[in-house]
Amino acid sequence: MSFDLAQFVGQFLNGLSTASTLFLVSVGLSIIFGVTRIVNFAHGSFYMVGAYIAYTLTAIFPDTPLGFWGGVVLAAGAVGALGVAMEVTILRRIYHVPALFQILATFGVILVVSNLTQTVWGVEDKFTPLAPGLTGSVAILGLPFPQFDLAMIFLGPAVLLVLWLVFARTRWGILVRAATQDRDMAGALGVNQKLLFTSVLFVGCMLAGLGGAVQLPKGTISLQMDLSIIVEAFVVVVIGGMGNVAGAFLAALLIGEIQSFGTMLFPQGTQVIVFLAMAVVLVFRPHGLLGKAEPAAAGAGTFELPHRHASRKLAILGAAILALLMLLAAIGGSYGQVVLGEMLIWALFATSLAFIMGIGGMVSFGHAAYFGLGAYGVGLLVKYLGLSMVASLILAPLVAALGAMVFGAFLVRLSGVYFAMLTLAFAQILWSIATQWVDFLGGDNGILGLSPASWLSSRTAFCYFVLALTLAAMIVLRRTVFAPFGYALRAGRDSPLRADAIGIDVRRVQWLAFVVAGAFAGLAGGLFAYQNGNVFPTEISISTSIDALVMVLLGGVQTLAGAAVGAFAYLGLQTEMIQHLQDYWRLTLGLVIIALVILFPQGIVGFLRHRLGAAFGMTAEP
Repeated sequence: MSFDLAQFVGQFLNGLSTASTLFLVSVGLSIIFGVTRIVNFAHGSFYMVGAYIAYTLTAIFPDTPLGFWGGVVLAAGAVGALGVAMEVTILRRIYHVPALFQILATFGVILVVSNLTQTVWGVEDKFTPLAPGLTGSVAILGLPFPQFDLAMIFLGPAVLLVLWLVFARTRWGILVRAATQDRDMAGALGVNQKLLFTSVLFVGCMLAGLGGAVQLPKGTISLQMDLSIIVEAFVVVVIGGMGNVAGAFLAALLIGEIQSFGTMLFPQGTQVIVFLAMAVVLVFRPHGLLGKAEPAAAGAGTFELPHRHASRKLAILGAAILALLMLLAAIGGSYGQVVLGEMLIWALFATSLAFIMGIGGMVSFGHAAYFGLGAYGVGLLVKYLGLSMVASLILAPLVAALGAMVFGAFLVRLSGVYFAMLTLAFAQILWSIATQWVDFLGGDNGILGLSPASWLSSRTAFCYFVLALTLAAMIVLRRTVFAPFGYALRAGRDSPLRADAIGIDVRRVQWLAFVVAGAFAGLAGGLFAYQNGNVFPTEISISTSIDALVMVLLGGVQTLAGAAVGAFAYLGLQTEMIQHLQDYWRLTLGLVIIALVILFPQGIVGFLRHRLGAAFGMTAEP
């Protein structure tokens, strides 16, 4: 390929334009995290709402530059006000709870905002207007370059300059920087934390809304904008360093240029390159380019009780639940057996995640990678080698464990949000490979034609088979918790320095735990493949990882049983609401999740453990 200077400059300028949008969204996310220590999953929703509100306002105002930009500014302000509403009504009530449950609350906000946006603006994509006065192009080295994109190149640095002046020259900026360094000390010195947090949410969400509003001249806006941008924003924030404004700008430039030149040079691998870049940065700079080690999350262990062996009463309760599941598998009918089988598989998947989260203290945003490896392992072994169901289900966990072994070797170097985001990076790399390697993996067409063995051809037999494997896997995981390995894992979670001082190789133990969790997630993925008869890239997608994370948090991270209860509760609520509420099931489910976090911030099982623990011998000894 010959070098074309004009084309190179054009791609470079496109990268700068993209970087401005990424910076607007990610810097708001970074500021919010820096002060409140909340990983705001709903930040992409505010970006989407900003675009929709601007779409409405620019249609009302005169078709002039002043009218267009006036609508954009008002839309950003309106989104900032929505951020204040979220902080006052939801976040202010859960600042004291563990950070994981704050993430769950913001996931509930995503569902609410998505449903309300769909109700107000409909499901169809909206064709957006061009920016008056910036509809043409300018010639750069003989090639046309859009005027609006050129304006966007200057918007990002202008916002960075304003933020620098605010943080360096105003009292509010100084308070924000102080709270970013040590919010507890800032509070002890008399800073009104409630007012500060509210103002920070306004500024952060306003920037997200501005980022969405300025997307109008780019083409169309849709209800899928929130998920796509939040992933990219997290990539930028993590590469730059959580809570670092300059780092966010530097990382936005890096990712913008990678996306621009990647589209030209490697059109099939652009997303892989982006996440590979994040993985490389985190491997060599564990806290990002300009970041520092994150402070310990406040209240991280507020609801943690010692793990204890099941009492006789609890064992009887477990036997009764098992008997009920066996009865449902027998009399539930074809539909009921399908639903029950899916719930059991998700319960196993969520339990494997709870093993590294609750017992190991390692939060994963990309656990679907190993679920997907198990599913694709089954599909490929059957499709290309013609293996039987039993043989493929034996090998599928090994495939997932191998993937976890490779990825885990890099992951255990990190902790906190950086660990979580690197798990997401690895999962997204696998997802990109699954979608784009069409010849071998089928791409979006997936792998079809999987069917259980002849002796499991009936739905009843297969449901019992899934129940037996799920129960056996959960028993193994629970016994591991109380084995010496489980105690070593918990020691590394609670006090890494002390564990290391008494001779425990914390990284090695965490690495092995990650491999174990990956193997059981792979078993769940293999069962899921036979349950549905196919394998698609969605098995590795972000939504699959988030669903598992929500299940664990909904049930409670204190026990492995919490993940299973959370899986049944989440899927049960989702199924019932889809059937009865139809267009408003996301809104209702989101409100239920938010209410549960506020009322039971330790999860369903955690709440029951505190209230009914004495009756079942689950309370902690004094």
